[in-house]
Amino acid sequence: MLFSRRGRTDGDFYNLREGGRLDVVYQCLLLGLFTSGAIRRNVIFHTVLGGPPNPPIHLTVDGRTVRDIRTDERTWEKIIRKVLSGGIHQGISVEKESLQELVKKKANIFVFEEKGEDVWKVKFGRNPVFVLGDQVGLPRKDEKFILRFGRKISLGRKPYLAATCVDVINYLADLQNNV
Repeated sequence: MLFSRRGRTDGDFYNLREGGRLDVVYQCLLLGLFTSGAIRRNVIFHTVLGGPPNPPIHLTVDGRTVRDIRTDERTWEKIIRKVLSGGIHQGISVEKESLQELVKKKANIFVFEEKGEDVWKVKFGRNPVFVLGDQVGLPRKDEKFILRFGRKISLGRKPYLAATCVDVINYLADLQNNV
Protein backbone atom coordinates (compact mmCIF):
# COMPACT_ATOMS: atom_id res chain seq x y z
CA MET A 1 0.00 0.00 0.00
CA LEU A 2 1.56 3.26 -1.15
CA PHE A 3 0.55 6.74 -0.08
CA SER A 4 1.29 9.29 -2.79
CA ARG A 5 0.99 12.77 -1.29
CA ARG A 6 1.10 14.61 -4.60
CA GLY A 7 -0.29 12.04 -7.06
CA ARG A 8 -2.96 13.66 -9.22
CA THR A 9 -6.49 12.45 -8.66
CA ASP A 10 -7.63 12.99 -12.22
CA GLY A 11 -6.26 12.09 -15.64
CA ASP A 12 -5.12 15.63 -16.44
CA PHE A 13 -1.32 15.25 -16.61
CA TYR A 14 1.30 15.35 -19.34
CA ASN A 15 3.27 12.36 -18.08
CA LEU A 16 3.49 10.33 -14.87
CA ARG A 17 6.31 12.38 -13.37
CA GLU A 18 4.46 15.63 -13.92
CA GLY A 19 1.27 14.05 -12.57
CA GLY A 20 2.41 14.60 -8.99
CA ARG A 21 5.12 11.94 -9.23
CA LEU A 22 2.78 9.20 -10.42
CA ASP A 23 5.98 7.67 -11.77
CA VAL A 24 6.70 6.55 -8.20
CA VAL A 25 3.29 4.85 -8.13
CA TYR A 26 4.10 3.16 -11.45
CA GLN A 27 7.50 1.95 -10.21
CA CYS A 28 6.02 0.49 -7.02
CA LEU A 29 3.14 -1.07 -8.91
CA LEU A 30 5.54 -2.60 -11.43
CA LEU A 31 7.80 -4.15 -8.78
CA GLY A 32 4.83 -5.18 -6.66
CA LEU A 33 2.90 -7.01 -9.37
CA PHE A 34 5.45 -8.37 -11.81
CA THR A 35 8.10 -11.06 -11.75
CA SER A 36 10.24 -11.89 -14.73
CA GLY A 37 7.65 -12.94 -17.28
CA ALA A 38 4.62 -13.21 -14.98
CA ILE A 39 2.09 -11.31 -12.90
CA ARG A 40 1.90 -12.00 -9.19
CA ARG A 41 -1.72 -13.17 -9.13
CA ASN A 42 -1.77 -13.19 -5.34
CA VAL A 43 -0.86 -9.51 -4.92
CA ILE A 44 -3.28 -6.62 -4.61
CA PHE A 45 -1.59 -3.24 -4.98
CA HIS A 46 -3.23 -0.25 -3.28
CA THR A 47 -2.27 3.37 -3.61
CA VAL A 48 -3.95 6.40 -2.11
CA LEU A 49 -3.45 9.57 -4.11
CA GLY A 50 -3.43 12.82 -2.16
CA GLY A 51 -2.85 15.36 -4.92
CA PRO A 52 -5.18 17.77 -6.72
CA PRO A 53 -7.89 18.24 -7.70
CA ASN A 54 -10.03 15.87 -5.59
CA PRO A 55 -8.10 13.92 -2.93
CA PRO A 56 -8.10 11.31 -1.61
CA ILE A 57 -8.48 8.68 -4.31
CA HIS A 58 -7.83 4.99 -3.66
CA LEU A 59 -6.54 3.13 -6.72
CA THR A 60 -6.43 -0.68 -6.57
CA VAL A 61 -4.75 -3.07 -9.01
CA ASP A 62 -5.79 -6.65 -8.34
CA GLY A 63 -3.23 -9.18 -9.59
CA ARG A 64 -5.91 -11.89 -9.64
CA THR A 65 -8.07 -10.14 -12.22
CA VAL A 66 -5.99 -7.51 -14.01
CA ARG A 67 -5.66 -8.08 -17.75
CA ASP A 68 -4.21 -6.40 -20.83
CA ILE A 69 -1.17 -4.90 -19.13
CA ARG A 70 2.53 -4.73 -19.85
CA THR A 71 5.47 -3.50 -17.84
CA ASP A 72 6.32 -0.36 -19.81
CA GLU A 73 5.68 3.09 -18.37
CA ARG A 74 3.77 4.35 -21.42
CA THR A 75 1.16 1.59 -21.08
CA TRP A 76 0.66 2.39 -17.39
CA GLU A 77 0.48 6.11 -18.09
CA LYS A 78 -2.45 5.44 -20.44
CA ILE A 79 -4.16 3.07 -18.01
CA ILE A 80 -3.78 5.38 -15.00
CA ARG A 81 -4.97 8.39 -17.01
CA LYS A 82 -7.98 6.38 -18.25
CA VAL A 83 -9.14 5.09 -14.83
CA LEU A 84 -8.58 8.45 -13.11
CA SER A 85 -10.71 10.04 -15.84
CA GLY A 86 -13.60 7.69 -15.09
CA GLY A 87 -12.77 4.93 -17.56
CA ILE A 88 -12.64 1.21 -16.85
CA HIS A 89 -9.79 -1.30 -17.01
CA GLN A 90 -10.22 -4.90 -15.90
CA GLY A 91 -8.69 -5.54 -12.48
CA ILE A 92 -8.27 -1.86 -11.63
CA SER A 93 -10.67 0.14 -9.48
CA VAL A 94 -10.85 3.72 -8.26
CA GLU A 95 -12.85 4.99 -5.32
CA LYS A 96 -13.01 7.97 -3.00
CA GLU A 97 -11.30 6.67 0.13
CA SER A 98 -8.61 7.94 2.50
CA LEU A 99 -5.55 6.08 3.71
CA GLN A 100 -7.00 5.84 7.20
CA GLU A 101 -10.31 4.45 5.91
CA LEU A 102 -8.43 1.84 3.89
CA VAL A 103 -6.19 0.82 6.81
CA LYS A 104 -9.23 0.22 9.04
CA LYS A 105 -10.25 -2.60 6.65
CA LYS A 106 -6.87 -4.34 6.81
CA ALA A 107 -5.01 -6.54 9.30
CA ASN A 108 -1.43 -7.73 9.72
CA ILE A 109 -0.03 -4.30 8.81
CA PHE A 110 3.65 -3.36 8.56
CA VAL A 111 4.87 0.23 8.07
CA PHE A 112 8.27 0.96 6.55
CA GLU A 113 10.36 3.26 8.73
CA GLU A 114 14.14 3.46 9.11
CA LYS A 115 13.85 3.11 12.90
CA GLY A 116 11.56 0.08 12.75
CA GLU A 117 12.20 -3.55 13.63
CA ASP A 118 14.75 -5.32 11.43
CA VAL A 119 12.73 -6.79 8.57
CA TRP A 120 14.96 -9.90 8.47
CA LYS A 121 13.70 -10.85 11.95
CA VAL A 122 9.99 -10.35 11.22
CA LYS A 123 7.58 -13.17 10.36
CA PHE A 124 4.94 -11.68 8.08
CA GLY A 125 2.21 -14.23 8.68
CA ARG A 126 -0.78 -14.60 6.38
CA ASN A 127 -1.87 -11.84 4.01
CA PRO A 128 0.55 -9.15 5.17
CA VAL A 129 -0.11 -5.52 4.24
CA PHE A 130 2.92 -3.29 3.77
CA VAL A 131 2.49 0.49 3.96
CA LEU A 132 4.96 3.02 2.66
CA GLY A 133 5.08 6.59 1.55
CA ASP A 134 6.26 8.07 -1.71
CA GLN A 135 9.38 10.22 -2.06
CA VAL A 136 7.95 12.61 0.56
CA GLY A 137 6.98 9.92 3.07
CA LEU A 138 3.85 9.31 5.12
CA PRO A 139 2.23 12.25 6.89
CA ARG A 140 2.94 11.99 10.64
CA LYS A 141 -0.74 11.89 11.60
CA ASP A 142 -1.42 9.05 9.15
CA GLU A 143 1.64 7.10 10.26
CA LYS A 144 0.60 7.47 13.90
CA PHE A 145 -2.91 6.28 13.03
CA ILE A 146 -1.65 3.28 11.03
CA LEU A 147 0.65 2.22 13.85
CA ARG A 148 -2.44 1.69 16.03
CA PHE A 149 -3.13 -1.27 13.71
CA GLY A 150 0.39 -2.35 12.77
CA ARG A 151 4.07 -2.10 13.51
CA LYS A 152 7.19 -0.51 12.05
CA ILE A 153 9.69 -2.53 10.05
CA SER A 154 12.97 -1.39 8.57
CA LEU A 155 15.30 -2.37 5.75
CA GLY A 156 18.07 -0.52 7.60
CA ARG A 157 19.11 2.93 8.69
CA LYS A 158 19.35 4.30 5.15
CA PRO A 159 16.23 5.49 3.38
CA TYR A 160 15.48 3.56 0.18
CA LEU A 161 13.33 4.35 -2.80
CA ALA A 162 9.75 3.17 -2.32
CA ALA A 163 10.04 0.82 -5.30
CA THR A 164 13.17 -0.74 -3.81
CA CYS A 165 11.26 -1.42 -0.59
CA VAL A 166 8.51 -3.13 -2.58
CA ASP A 167 11.02 -5.29 -4.45
CA VAL A 168 12.87 -6.32 -1.29
CA ILE A 169 9.66 -7.11 0.58
CA ASN A 170 8.46 -9.33 -2.26
CA TYR A 171 11.77 -11.17 -2.11
CA LEU A 172 11.47 -11.64 1.66
CA ALA A 173 7.82 -12.67 1.43
CA ASP A 174 8.75 -15.20 -1.25
CA LEU A 175 11.38 -16.61 1.11
CA GLN A 176 8.72 -16.93 3.79
CA ASN A 177 6.34 -18.55 1.26
CA ASN A 178 3.66 -15.92 1.79
CA VAL A 179 3.51 -14.29 -1.61
